[in-house]
Amino acid sequence: MSRRPYDSYLYIDNFMFGRHTEKQKLLNFLLQRSPDGAPAVLPVIGSFAVGKKTLVAHVCADERVRSQFPSILHLKGENILGIVDHEKALLGMALVVVEFISEIDDVEWEEFYSFVTRTNRSIKMIIISTHERFARFGSVRPVFLNKLSYEELQYLFKTLAFGSADPMERPRLVQIAEEYARSLHSGGGSLIAANGLAHVLRRNLNDDFWLCILDRCLRVIERNFSAYGENPKDRIEQGHEVDLSDFSLHPHSPLHIRPYTSITACVPVNQNLPQVTVGELLEDPSVRPRGEFNLLSWKSRIPPYTCFAHFVPNCSDIPESTPLSGRKRRSARE
Repeated sequence: MSRRPYDSYLYIDNFMFGRHTEKQKLLNFLLQRSPDGAPAVLPVIGSFAVGKKTLVAHVCADERVRSQFPSILHLKGENILGIVDHEKALLGMALVVVEFISEIDDVEWEEFYSFVTRTNRSIKMIIISTHERFARFGSVRPVFLNKLSYEELQYLFKTLAFGSADPMERPRLVQIAEEYARSLHSGGGSLIAANGLAHVLRRNLNDDFWLCILDRCLRVIERNFSAYGENPKDRIEQGHEVDLSDFSLHPHSPLHIRPYTSITACVPVNQNLPQVTVGELLEDPSVRPRGEFNLLSWKSRIPPYTCFAHFVPNCSDIPESTPLSGRKRRSARE
């Protein structure tokens, strides 16, 4: 694990935590010559919001890659045959990055690959997808991005949450931060949740405040397990609704979110609705707009600056939540 201070990422925005091995694999692929003289294809596979696009963007920003590939073309998988409109961009040393959200058949891929081959055999391609089956289109072994280990997530979360403060001076907060990390890791290791929560906590280094936010987060997890049998991260990835009513502190005003983006769909965010962040809602539930609005979980600080937003329907349109099971929660208070 890198010991470089993560503050450089927080305040300079030019450092990506972890993924050093995966980054080196991408660099080796891009900077080495293809042995067979045909367009080489590297699949980058990983779960939803694990950092695939961020990793690729970070590698593409490397000076060595920029000098090797003056032209870098980004395509959506649902429109890969639109590459014919960019033929001029493929005539020199070019890199093509294709993001696949839904499946395509082999015939469409072969038509796409044949066009690229006829245009320029020196082109290299990177495929980004959550689906392992896209590995079949690769000409080299895929790069798989898994969730961070507990040790990595704990280190990352504590560094984000404390910022420039010295954790040694706040041992109680260190214990609470470890409880956050355990909860995040057992719930799927969401980097979105880790960044969003740490941003809120860093603004108020108070034991009671951290415990209050932790209790509300644990209640959200328990409520969704009780009602749906799944943790919130899995439901978001699958495009399902998540109950965040415990964030609002108003039990008679349910707060449910519906993802704009998931493994199975990518729906444009409705920009005409009011917007609040999860951090604003946690700090002051009264900021909740009346009626429908967008809830922003996190916006990446480094390229490609991905926004993770969710649609919140009018609370009067939401059915009453299923009561909690009463299962005891493990807390940092213990």
